[in-house]
Amino acid sequence: MLKNRKTTVYALEKHISMSAHKARRVIDQIRGRSYEETLMILELMPYRVCYPFLKLIYSAAANASSNLDSNESNLIIIQAEVVESTTAKKLKPRARGRSFPIKRSTCHMGIVVKDISLDEYIEIDFLSPLRWSKKLKSKKKYTAGAYRDIYSNGGVWDKK
Repeated sequence: MLKNRKTTVYALEKHISMSAHKARRVIDQIRGRSYEETLMILELMPYRVCYPFLKLIYSAAANASSNLDSNESNLIIIQAEVVESTTAKKLKPRARGRSFPIKRSTCHMGIVVKDISLDEYIEIDFLSPLRWSKKLKSKKKYTAGAYRDIYSNGGVWDKK
């Protein structure tokens, strides 16, 4: 019965006055994270696109709670996309009767949220504490070794 039950919901936001390139640098940071972690990241980022993303994530969470009867703590963002939309073109008057083109680009945003409490296999795959601790330990040892090698010899800071 659980296999046939729907576990994902989505939310869309269209015609946002921002270039898709600027929105993609923020959306790359939140893809694959949990709902609560995404809210913290977006509230602390200094970019203008974070506000439309917050609205979009709140909308996806509301869709999940109404359609799937799920709790917000069980939600994970599995897919997030930004697509270019129409471009508004205007002309700005310049000196000596000339004109300068102004292009206002817009984009569409879409987000897909999955409830991990409904799918047991995904919950084990994403939230395995043994995997994360091994990755963090190996990364920590590597960066500490690189830090010692660069600064212990003093070869970088030689005066001429």
